Amino acid sequence: MHFKDRSQAGKMLADALAEHRNEDMVIYALPRGGVVLGVEIASRLDAPLDLVIPRKIGHPDQPEYGVCAVTEDGHLVCSKHEIAGLDPGWLTAEVQKQQAEAKRRIHEYLKDWAMPQIEGKTAIIVDDGVATGLTMLAAVEEVKDRHPSQIVLAAPVIPSDVADRLKRYVDELVALDIPTFYLGTVGAYYDKFEQLNDKAVVKLIEQHKSKTADATKR
Repeated sequence: MHFKDRSQAGKMLADALAEHRNEDMVIYALPRGGVVLGVEIASRLDAPLDLVIPRKIGHPDQPEYGVCAVTEDGHLVCSKHEIAGLDPGWLTAEVQKQQAEAKRRIHEYLKDWAMPQIEGKTAIIVDDGVATGLTMLAAVEEVKDRHPSQIVLAAPVIPSDVADRLKRYVDELVALDIPTFYLGTVGAYYDKFEQLNDKAVVKLIEQHKSKTADATKR
């Protein structure tokens, strides 16, 4: 399956999640790219939007290759095989660095936005795609601590082996494409897959807040 852009993928994913429309739920988007999909899904399912921000920790010799992921609250998920030969001092420092960046992004993106209550509700965690699954697992661990009634993991594309692993940690996994032969990067499944900066994420969130407020007034 191929997607025109994140907005189209978000609309398609919202349709795939339609059975949850009448539940009490919160949509948790993973910045940056996942926010585009999160906004589409929250709008279409008439659900509150929040963020969870796991940060990938790349291998020191190949930064794009993730070996761990950490969230703002310090939930850490690592590939034991990949970190076995790494310097523990380097890893500790990198975890602290990426956790600090996650906290910075939360403050930058949400500012004074009141966090939706999730306890006893359905949590739907959304990203624009999954590669290794480490960042998604870190996000799941953080959201679990908020005590939702169930966790649904949703993404347009997830490699089949990673999907099988992720299913063990959530109540439901929703994906539009679960390829056996993964193309190597999430971006390979999109025609348009530009990188978003902080300003773009803040703009998306502010626009969503404005639309939500207008709808409430009506």
